[in-house]
Amino acid sequence: MNELQIQNCLQVSWLKFCRDTALLAYQSLGVVYGDLSTSPLYVYKSTFVGNLHHSQSEEAILGVLSLIFWTITLIPLLKYVFILLSADDNGEGGTFALYSLLCRHARVGLLPNQQAADEELSAYKYGHSSHGVRMSQLKTFLEKHTKLRTALLLVVLFGACMVIGDGVLVPAISVLSSMSGLQVRAKNLYDGEVVILACVLLVGLFALQHYGTQKVAFMFAPIVILWLLSIGSIGIYNIIVWNPRVYRALSPYYVYKFFQITGKDGWTSLGGVLLCITGTEAMFADLGHFTAVSIRVAFIGFIYPCLVLQYMGQAAFLSKNLSNIPTSFYNSIPSKISTGLLGYDSASFLLILTRSCVIISAEPVFWPVFVIATLAAIVASQAVISATFSIIKQCHALGCFPRVKIVHTSSWIRGQIYIPEVNWTLMVLCIAVTVGFQDTTLIGNAFGIAFMSVIFVTTWLMAIVIIFIWQKRIILAFVFLLFFGSIESFYLSATVMKVPQGGWVPIVLSGVFMLVMYTWHYGTRKKYLFDLQNKVSMKWILDLGPSLGIARVPGIGLIYSELVTGVPAIFSHFVTNLPAFHRVLIFVCIKSVPVPYVSDDERYLVGRIGPKEYRMYRCIVRYGYKDVQKDSDDFEDRLIISIAEFIQMEADDSQSTSHESTYDGRMAVVGARARSSLSLVPYEQDEAMQSTSSKPPTLQSLQSLYERESPPPNKRVRFELPGDHMDLTVRDELMDLIEAKDAGVAYVMGHSKIKARKRSSFFKKLAIDIGYSFLRKNCRGPSVALNIPHISLIEVGMIYYV
Repeated sequence: MNELQIQNCLQVSWLKFCRDTALLAYQSLGVVYGDLSTSPLYVYKSTFVGNLHHSQSEEAILGVLSLIFWTITLIPLLKYVFILLSADDNGEGGTFALYSLLCRHARVGLLPNQQAADEELSAYKYGHSSHGVRMSQLKTFLEKHTKLRTALLLVVLFGACMVIGDGVLVPAISVLSSMSGLQVRAKNLYDGEVVILACVLLVGLFALQHYGTQKVAFMFAPIVILWLLSIGSIGIYNIIVWNPRVYRALSPYYVYKFFQITGKDGWTSLGGVLLCITGTEAMFADLGHFTAVSIRVAFIGFIYPCLVLQYMGQAAFLSKNLSNIPTSFYNSIPSKISTGLLGYDSASFLLILTRSCVIISAEPVFWPVFVIATLAAIVASQAVISATFSIIKQCHALGCFPRVKIVHTSSWIRGQIYIPEVNWTLMVLCIAVTVGFQDTTLIGNAFGIAFMSVIFVTTWLMAIVIIFIWQKRIILAFVFLLFFGSIESFYLSATVMKVPQGGWVPIVLSGVFMLVMYTWHYGTRKKYLFDLQNKVSMKWILDLGPSLGIARVPGIGLIYSELVTGVPAIFSHFVTNLPAFHRVLIFVCIKSVPVPYVSDDERYLVGRIGPKEYRMYRCIVRYGYKDVQKDSDDFEDRLIISIAEFIQMEADDSQSTSHESTYDGRMAVVGARARSSLSLVPYEQDEAMQSTSSKPPTLQSLQSLYERESPPPNKRVRFELPGDHMDLTVRDELMDLIEAKDAGVAYVMGHSKIKARKRSSFFKKLAIDIGYSFLRKNCRGPSVALNIPHISLIEVGMIYYV
């Protein structure tokens, strides 16, 4: 390839990169920036409340504008766009992405289910290695102290709970702020009527969630673009008409002057100023749907200038119309030429330009802007609701949230999910907040505390990431924490003063959700430790012999367990109470690993338990914290193919790149090779042609009744051995596997009850006997969550004393 061809290839690649980046930047406008772009609706109103209401002057207005400008510049632009977007986890962002990075580079997780094979995952190796000598002492210190790891988990959960609080508060404040614009034109419209209209809109918004958000980017991006162009144009108009010298407020001197004039009242008003950056966390949290470059391009090239122009325009308008602060945005929409304009000694061409831009009647401008504002509020609400679904899914994967129904709403966009129980809970809470407060200022106080808590937690986690993941000097992490942490602490301290004026809402909500999350995680961890300490010894299994001391009947028994090594105690409970068991036993473990996604080629980790003649296997099915376990009808088939491939690999003594040696035996990753393997040859057979002679008449009648109520697929996959030469031992084992599959598959699960020991403390009994038990009884059962057919389910009761 000559030099000209290389240049052409580079040019084509560059053009493709630019085109893809532009498309993603366009899509990000409809998903990421809805909340951030609607903040001009309520920032100035929320700032000039309380005692600052008596300090309304042109100097105070310019001081607030200076605060808004530097807040937007330092936190969204500098911290998030230039720093935080670089701390992604395989392209994923958010609080859990940072925690996932820490869990991989230091063993800070509390569940002891890590395996060496997990470190062989392609996504696991993403980022820098933290095995340097400089980090070893700090890393060891963190890993040795369980209280520090527990504190780190609580910090992450606190941030997650505040995100859920945003899911309640953002729809309430956005929709209520947009609907309050009606009172600017409809003077006889009472506050109660506005609240009713907002509630109707909120009910419709949450009712539409089950359709999914797979088209949200293309559908909502034009709305946000129209909204930003509208507010940017209105801002330019107001700057020219009302106060062309408002640009002077961009100097930080006006911040100093503002606090000099207002004193303590100015400090308490910061709770309203920080609302100008609400929604900033979405740039990092929604990183997985886009790229860091596209989000940077959208913010720097479009969002940032439009927002700055709008805030400058509102400040210019308010500097000459101080009485319009309660409805500053809608009143700043141009209606007619201001008589105050004639007082300026401006050049004549500026007056001509101004008059040419003036719209004589308010209605042609007001109503389109009102409609766009309402649609933009819906976009903002939609984005944070989707983020709430995602954060709860990640909490569930971490073992910190009860089992709920998770619906995958898109077949081509990863991570687009819908959780019915959470959706309706958010709707009830959102309507309660809207009806209870009926004021965007009070809701803004609550929203400010929730938002600042989230970004404050992110700052602390980022400082730890700088040390462990980026392997930078501790002094650099300290400078980052000191600079941004001090700014955010200043704002957070101001929001704390608003706790009696609505700020208590996110604290109560986060307290309730944290109690639920930590109680569930505590009970789950205690149950896992009990299984780990009481697992069946291999000597006991070997003493039973290949028959396990009972009759082995045709079929496959899938025994679900949370253990990644050893045999759970529930197996011995089953063997000692029943006279027969299946000929082939597979211990299945559904496990979450600290990576965003696990590819299908690396999902199955297969091994053997005991000698070959026992026909006992282990299969660990691994999912990332953003993976969605889809309802799949071919799980059994993929499981059988994976085990067959493992049998062939073991016989050939193949050296797998991902394996670990335990007393259970070697485990190997079985993926793409299994699908192309010739160990078993799958073929489809009509259900009507299936032979059921191997099943008892009673079971056949029950199955036919079940199939009439829930018709199975028309085709069923069966297996046969290839005609090629094969080792006799391998052939016999594979034939046993095929015959067992044809005889039927049964799912064995533990129906366990967790109780605290009698000598346990009062708080432990309260957490286990009341809290954890209540959550287990009222959440989705494990068989339902795993989509296990009811007719094939066998549940074994057992009491755990933890």
